[in-house]
Amino acid sequence: MEQDGSVIQDKPVIILTSKSLKKMKKYIILSLSLVSALSLAQVTIGKTTPNTNPVNSSVSVEFGNATGGNKGIVLPWVSSATDVVNANPTTLALGTFIFDSADQKVKYRRTVTTPASATIWQDLSAGALAPTTANIPDTNAESLSAKATIGTLGGTPQTDSTPGILVLSDTSKAMVLPRVNSHTDIPSPSAGMMVYVTSTNQLAVYNGREWAFWTKP
Repeated sequence: MEQDGSVIQDKPVIILTSKSLKKMKKYIILSLSLVSALSLAQVTIGKTTPNTNPVNSSVSVEFGNATGGNKGIVLPWVSSATDVVNANPTTLALGTFIFDSADQKVKYRRTVTTPASATIWQDLSAGALAPTTANIPDTNAESLSAKATIGTLGGTPQTDSTPGILVLSDTSKAMVLPRVNSHTDIPSPSAGMMVYVTSTNQLAVYNGREWAFWTKP
């Protein structure tokens, strides 16, 4: 994907990781308050006419309708990306998405090969002005066992040990983001929101003040 000429490596949406979550309203979110672990093969959320399965067999989770959407998903708010790494020094998965409240940016975990091989947090909010008032996670204690796994893993999805609040474990399926014709169709976006803009074929992320847009080259 690229933004203003800067190229980043494409990575699959694999996992959403959380250290501290803030309650959100008026968005599609996945609630884990009543379960410590949930395992399913395919899921749809927020469709006008709910279906048992997503649009095709290559989809693990599908958010919303193909057209006419006005909602997004809100990534987990964490105290800092560094805290996420420190809490999971050897098990943090590539493709992890977060909203880093330390610098008010949406980020995902990836590898780079230049100038040297390394694992980094890619800034998806590059170019967007930071919020004038920082969005900070609340201090409520979270359940460390809360987790949803979508996938089969050879028929035993509950054995997945990847750290995250939502883990998409299938290696042959992907997540379909909420789709909107324009980011302006979302009346009250929240920091950490992510959508796919169908009119421009772009990934859009919101940092609490401005949207940043990414296009696959």
